[in-house]
Amino acid sequence: MWLTSSSIGRKFVMAITGVALVLFVTFHVLMNAVALIWPTAYNQVCEFLGANWYALVASAGLALLFIIHIIYAVWLTVQNRAARGTDRYAVNSRPPQVEWSSKNMLVLGIVVLAFLVVHLIQFWAKMQWMELRHAELAVLPQLEGTPCPPAMGTLFIQMAFSEVWTPIVYIIGFVALWFHMTHGFWSMFHTVGWDNNIWINRLKTIGCWWTSIVVALFIAQAIVFTVHAHNNYYTTNPELKAQYGEYWSEYFNAQADELLPQIEAAFNNFQQQPDFNTAEAQQKFFATTIAEFMPKAQAIVDNLTQYAGEYAKANESTATLSSFVQNFGPMVERAKMLQTAPPVPAVPAVQAQPAEETQTENTNNQ
Repeated sequence: MWLTSSSIGRKFVMAITGVALVLFVTFHVLMNAVALIWPTAYNQVCEFLGANWYALVASAGLALLFIIHIIYAVWLTVQNRAARGTDRYAVNSRPPQVEWSSKNMLVLGIVVLAFLVVHLIQFWAKMQWMELRHAELAVLPQLEGTPCPPAMGTLFIQMAFSEVWTPIVYIIGFVALWFHMTHGFWSMFHTVGWDNNIWINRLKTIGCWWTSIVVALFIAQAIVFTVHAHNNYYTTNPELKAQYGEYWSEYFNAQADELLPQIEAAFNNFQQQPDFNTAEAQQKFFATTIAEFMPKAQAIVDNLTQYAGEYAKANESTATLSSFVQNFGPMVERAKMLQTAPPVPAVPAVQAQPAEETQTENTNNQ
């Protein structure tokens, strides 16, 4: 197949994957810009993308493009070095301003890749990956002792850019990205045949401006995120706090909607048993079945208050669970205590003596 067997085919694959990656980087910087001007809308975008099927398909496709781009970059570099030493791209003339980047595309790509790994650890692994795992609260990343919902991207901005080293690493990655994209932008058009003297110069100018704007926005965003993070903007802003509270309310209300029917079903099943009116059966039911539900119900009620705070909004199911905990909690504790209490020893019965024998004994004693 000519896409793999020929040098032109491999360069064509590099060009096509490069176009897709340039478009993604552009989309990403625009999405980050939303976090600058409208943080609550940024969280809505994060929640919309999340672990939905279309986001997963896009993520898988993007990962595949990166892998293909990297494999073909290494392949072409090895091939070009074997044929022409350090000349990595078949371009007859290079202006001085891109000479260095054109000779170091692989090194620049490695720097960008290293930065990408850091970025994925700080964001993707804590957001979309957590959603895919359906991670419990105890597993979610913690910020100031509170779990961070995967959909609330501003909390992960706060977490990442609170670190001193984060903006340094990001700016180094952005500079490497500028050199890599500036050369790659016009080079990919050159590969597909737009290589006449008029258009190649235009494409170099467009690529330089496009890349410069994208990278300048990235650097500006990193600086603003760092300043906001060190001022705790993303944890103290009233609008964001209200949004976090609304998220937690929906989260725990959904858990209540799932748990309450299970409790109702348990009561219904118990009432259908023939001995449900006996004290022994009721004691066992509360000490075992209801006791299993009680910690879950208590956790939902407590966590809603703790994490949503003043913005907590309980739906009907959560309100019912709260009443369930208040009304049946003491009954469960009493039933468990009775279940574990040692049995009371039986008092031996006193045998009654006939009246005549008792009277005779009293006369003899006299």
